[in-house]
Amino acid sequence: MLDDEDTLHARLTDLRQDHADLDAAVTAISSLPLPDMLLIARLKRKKLALKDEMARIEDLLNPDIIA
Repeated sequence: MLDDEDTLHARLTDLRQDHADLDAAVTAISSLPLPDMLLIARLKRKKLALKDEMARIEDLLNPDIIA
């Protein structure tokens, strides 16, 4: 069980870093004189997928406990 939690925490850390990297890339591309809107849209979709995965892992790590 503890091994699984450690693995999930490590995966969550990696996903958060990837999400931050994509955010930086979107910001950099957006600041160009002629930004590639198609590339920006693709990166934003990837960011959203990462956010969904992060939420799923967070739910596994912190399940709702109904009292």
